[in-house]
Amino acid sequence: MNQYHIPDHAVITVAGTVGVGKSTLTAALAQQLGFKTSLEQVDHNPYLEKFYHDFERWSFHLQIYFLAERFKEQKKIFELGGGFVQDRSIYEDTGIFAKMHADQGTMSKIDYETYTSLFEAMVMTPYFPHPDVLIYIEGSLPSILNRIKERGREMEIQTDVSYWEHMHERYSNWINEFHACPVLRLNIDDYDVHDPQSMSGILERVGKIITPPVANR
Repeated sequence: MNQYHIPDHAVITVAGTVGVGKSTLTAALAQQLGFKTSLEQVDHNPYLEKFYHDFERWSFHLQIYFLAERFKEQKKIFELGGGFVQDRSIYEDTGIFAKMHADQGTMSKIDYETYTSLFEAMVMTPYFPHPDVLIYIEGSLPSILNRIKERGREMEIQTDVSYWEHMHERYSNWINEFHACPVLRLNIDDYDVHDPQSMSGILERVGKIITPPVANR
């Protein structure tokens, strides 16, 4: 247990739309706590670039790949005894991305049903190790689009703005219905990862969620 009352075996997951700063916050929180990081791997994804050029052809393949990789990573985190801050949650795959493609017709109905059935069998069971808290980062669409532009991934920059608009709206709807684990909501304008005091404030809030104070009798 540290000064923030966060157990050494805790698992903290950071969620939010593309470009909102998940990886940066993940690294900053892990450094403060002395935790390990679990970062989303995009550089070696065999489907990602193909997907951005042809959503309909590759959406199902991409989602199955992500589901398998995140499930293996979640299993590894808990087998190692926790003490991790994780970049992106497994829940976003079905609640945001797969559903968006099914609704827009870029994933067939049968592919979506197959994916959803697999997700529920793997994740939505008492045996799946859910994180202790999910930190949800939110912000205005213009701020997020600016961050996407600044980090300079060509396949993201070339994607039509309407895609990011739809995703931003879906994330807002998704988090309001999310109940798999406790949630801490952060606005990107309300903290600074380079300010230790700002990070301490976030971790104090995390600690109160994971280890709530005992009421006086």
